[in-house]
Amino acid sequence: MRLLVLFSLLIGFGCTEPTADPAPRATPLPPAKPAVTQISYLALGDSYTIGEGVPATDWWGLQLARLGQTDGIQTPDIIARTGWTTAELQEAIKSANNQNTYELVSLMIGVNNQYRGQPVATYRTELRELLQTAIRFAGGRPGRVFMLSIPDWGRSPYARNYDQERITMEINQFNAAAQQECRQLGVAYVNITDLTRAAADDATQFAPDGLHYSGKHMQQWAQQALPVARQLLQ
Repeated sequence: MRLLVLFSLLIGFGCTEPTADPAPRATPLPPAKPAVTQISYLALGDSYTIGEGVPATDWWGLQLARLGQTDGIQTPDIIARTGWTTAELQEAIKSANNQNTYELVSLMIGVNNQYRGQPVATYRTELRELLQTAIRFAGGRPGRVFMLSIPDWGRSPYARNYDQERITMEINQFNAAAQQECRQLGVAYVNITDLTRAAADDATQFAPDGLHYSGKHMQQWAQQALPVARQLLQ
């Protein structure tokens, strides 16, 4: 009887299946980073847009693109030339026949209107047309356009023999008109004029001609414009 019980126990242990190991757990992969949207950018303007007298890499629009690289802002297409007034820029845009649409458009124009003694009223009318052109380049979206104010060249080394107070007064008048036109059309306005006035006694802020601005200074313009551009792109 004892042998039978022992045999039964042996049979019972022999038939017991070993416990299977739990299935290995797969390590979850980190979520893929979303691709950065490529933001096409067009810069319109005059000598301050193309950074007269400094390397192209120092131009404020290119500095803006570098600062906004993580936002997808691309190196800008540029329509600008030293000496252009509002009317001359508009004519150049028509001649260029650029049919592209951009995600971001900037405008900086007016100093040559003031320098040549043109009336503020003329500037206002021509600027309104330019702003409407910029909006068309932005696909009809005024919320993708921003304008930089006119630098106060009256505080530059170049202007030492000019009537600096008169220049400053007129620049204020032109900028006031520009700000009003931007507001009416829903275009963002970026004041960099105060930065140019603060640079008056620092030679490192100017290009060799003493009239235009160094890359060091234009970096401040780009930094001033960057949060505005980011807001527009949201």
